[in-house]
Amino acid sequence: MILPLYSALVSPHVEYCLQFWCPQHKNDMEVLEQVQRRATRTIRGLEHLPYEDRLRKLWLFILEKRRLRGDLIEAFQYLKGAYKDAGEGLFIRDCSERTTGKRFKLKQGKFRLDIRKKFFTARVVRPWNGVPKEAVNAPSLAVFKARLDIALDGMV
Repeated sequence: MILPLYSALVSPHVEYCLQFWCPQHKNDMEVLEQVQRRATRTIRGLEHLPYEDRLRKLWLFILEKRRLRGDLIEAFQYLKGAYKDAGEGLFIRDCSERTTGKRFKLKQGKFRLDIRKKFFTARVVRPWNGVPKEAVNAPSLAVFKARLDIALDGMV
């Protein structure tokens, strides 16, 4: 009963905070993660397991991985043309010969201020370039999500 309630009522608010607010400080991320820790601890039969094992049994991710997954999904949609009206040039594509078969490899921009490093367009470049080309070159969003979930097991 707790998991459906958590998924319906609490998880959307926490995930909205992750994508929109993007907590930068470790303390802020721990406060958000504590909400999920507490919810998984209340499920009967799982209260004595370590947090990672509880997440694995419930098919949940840690919040950092969920934020990364959401960022990569948004980047995929943008690069496939879903946000044509949002503006051109959000990402800098890497057109060098070293893209190893990836059509959508991105290049990290240079900026003067450290605050810019936490923006969506900057924080997604390195993880995006680490996603396998089978996922990046996926024909649809559903296929990308399935391949990304497999790739994320080893990323975070």
